[in-house]
Amino acid sequence: MSEPKNKAAWVRTAVDYGAPIAFAVAYFTTKNFETATWVLVAASAVALAVGYAVERRVALLPLFSGVMALIFGTLGLIFHSDVFVKIKVTVVNGALAAFMIGGALMNRAPLKALMGEAMHLPDAAWRTLTLRYGGYFALVAILNEIVRLTQDTPNWVKFRIALLPLAIIFSLTQVPFMMKHMAKGEEPAAPEPPDAGF
Repeated sequence: MSEPKNKAAWVRTAVDYGAPIAFAVAYFTTKNFETATWVLVAASAVALAVGYAVERRVALLPLFSGVMALIFGTLGLIFHSDVFVKIKVTVVNGALAAFMIGGALMNRAPLKALMGEAMHLPDAAWRTLTLRYGGYFALVAILNEIVRLTQDTPNWVKFRIALLPLAIIFSLTQVPFMMKHMAKGEEPAAPEPPDAGF
């Protein structure tokens, strides 16, 4: 991958992670979930705009998660409820898990459509990677529901922020598998962490 593409990938990741980080900072500063939700909605809109400015296109995953953040965040503000923002993590990760695992079971590789420009892998490797990402998304959806239903809001926000480094660690554990199956001489791409954003 060329240097500009690497730079764009890391800028995109930083922008995507900016929304949940801004949300958490706003929440723990103000102790007000509604104020933090306003910050989330604004940061999500900025993330989409900056992502487009960097790449001159909006990648499917950031577009999906950004639009969902705007929808669920707006619903939370309209109904003055924190449930919408909290459950959005379950809905988005559950949908991505179904998309990935369902696609792999039908001998397709949805992950290739999302990341195929970044690297070239055999179809069998894409299928394995798709199942791994699908499993990760499913695990996050399940964990979010457990934490959402059993913990108070401050602990849920801490859990949501803890998912950010977890996503990075997961993506880094996939690097050896990607490098093993990449074409000889191809430069390894920086993997995009599987965090669907807020």
